[in-house]
Amino acid sequence: MFRTLCFALFLLGEVTLLAADKPGDVTKEDATWAVFRGDALQTGVAKSTLPEKLKIRWQFSTKDAIEGAPAIRDGVVYIGSLDEHLYAVTLADGKEKWKYKGGSFKAAPSLRGDSVYIGDSDGTFHCVDATNRKQRWTYKVDAEIVSGANFAGDNILFGAYDDTLYAVSKEGKEVWKFKTQGPVNGSPAVIGERTFVAGCDSALHIVDTAKGTELKSVDLGGQAGATGAIRGDYLYVGTMTNEVQAIDWKKGEIVWTFKPERGQQPFYSSAAVTEDLVIVGCRNKRVYGLDRKKGTETWSFLTDGRVDCSPVVVEKRVFVGSLDGNLYVLDRDKGTLLDKFRLDGAVAGSPAVAAGCLVIGTDKGTVYCFGE
Repeated sequence: MFRTLCFALFLLGEVTLLAADKPGDVTKEDATWAVFRGDALQTGVAKSTLPEKLKIRWQFSTKDAIEGAPAIRDGVVYIGSLDEHLYAVTLADGKEKWKYKGGSFKAAPSLRGDSVYIGDSDGTFHCVDATNRKQRWTYKVDAEIVSGANFAGDNILFGAYDDTLYAVSKEGKEVWKFKTQGPVNGSPAVIGERTFVAGCDSALHIVDTAKGTELKSVDLGGQAGATGAIRGDYLYVGTMTNEVQAIDWKKGEIVWTFKPERGQQPFYSSAAVTEDLVIVGCRNKRVYGLDRKKGTETWSFLTDGRVDCSPVVVEKRVFVGSLDGNLYVLDRDKGTLLDKFRLDGAVAGSPAVAAGCLVIGTDKGTVYCFGE
């Protein structure tokens, strides 16, 4: 999702029940993708199903590239574009409901209550009414925001390129801010009273969500452009030094490190984490399925371009885009190709899955909705 190289900074309406036979078959949870990776833990695992055979249901055009993931709720897709607009599009038919003017949006929007939260490249964090696009408040920071927001209690958490993780209230007032030693790219993951931030200071910071104080810090051995994903006591994150790390966040220790044997390149993709696998894209054009407990390679799949897109797991399938302009559908357990779709441009942004639909954008500014 986040394509900016950190080291350069030193020199991120109506529900159509397509997968259900009747309205009762899709729960509200199935119909929602509220934050960058789908849940507070940033796991990238969908709760909704998708039909066995996907088709393009609709396309929606913005006027510049899309680098972030969409958010979906109540039959509406929310997505930011580098054309300086946040869009609300009807999931059923791809019709524009409204658009909101801000700065260039690289971050994924986040949803809570009847508000949409998103930061822009001008350093403004926006709270927008989800129903009528009215600005509720803004909060200004000193640098670009590519981090998606997450939530801890009533507070909204996000990172910025001014080396800071912020917590603001639902009224847009500062609650606390935590300083790192480098720009923050990824979205904060949250579990209980802990949040996690990794960025260009080559460290994973474990922070108390109530006080904004650091509880532990883990040296990652390299800068991170990706969002960490949590499952149980472990957090998984890729680095710009060509590694994927598994960290026991309770102990503050690295459990395993994966580094490709050949074609070593940075990991900008954020991992999807299942019970058995850590699935992540790499700039060496491969998607890897790693044993979650051991960190060994279970499978890898070669695309024709760099993989900055963060994969999403839907039951037995993995959906991931590449800068080669394809959306790939892989077998979750074997990594074999099941299907692929040619899109109109490179895919650096990541998918969202809800209500039987998958939505993703390209660098041509086109939003695609796949479904039945």
